[in-house]
Amino acid sequence: MKVIVISPSKIKEDEIKNVIAMFEAGLECYHLRKPKFSTKQLQEYIERIPKQFHDRIVIHSHHNLARKYNLQGVHYTKKHLEPNFRNWWREKLLRLTTSHFIKTTSHGKLASLYDAEEMKFDYVFLSPIFDTITGKYQSGFYEDSIIAAIQKSGKKIVARGGVDITRIEKIQELGFYGMALFSSLWDRENPVEEYIKIIHRCKELGISVE
Repeated sequence: MKVIVISPSKIKEDEIKNVIAMFEAGLECYHLRKPKFSTKQLQEYIERIPKQFHDRIVIHSHHNLARKYNLQGVHYTKKHLEPNFRNWWREKLLRLTTSHFIKTTSHGKLASLYDAEEMKFDYVFLSPIFDTITGKYQSGFYEDSIIAAIQKSGKKIVARGGVDITRIEKIQELGFYGMALFSSLWDRENPVEEYIKIIHRCKELGISVE
């Protein structure tokens, strides 16, 4: 199962220190999502992370930095997928210069998983799968519908929303390609400790982690 950590949208105390510690503990994919960051702010954030971990980072904005720092890939928001010249040109440059990049996006409805997408994504997030830990969002999906979507859409789907250590077995049972960790880490006193607990739980359940 692919285990992904998504950054908090706003900087938290010791955030980068904790991210580096998670990388050192084996984290292979970190989605860096800072919607209000300028290019300079995101660049400074990336530069505070040792270079050997840059190829584990997927950025959600300022995609040009992915080439500069040889990151793992880019995430496409709805704004990035709007049909306009700027988006077309950005995508063309990425294709020409960084064919090895992974590309991801997000869905909030099961029906949209069946839509034909012009761009091929390596995996997609679906949310919220469970009622979120913060209580802000509630899942509106039925298990049978999720299973059918995973089997029929032809997409690698990552569970996002309400994912914590108690949900791992259910995520595996439903057939998800991976799970995204967010509030279950960043709302805790020690995010790194929580991350390690989740990885250990996967191993206890016989789930291989990537």
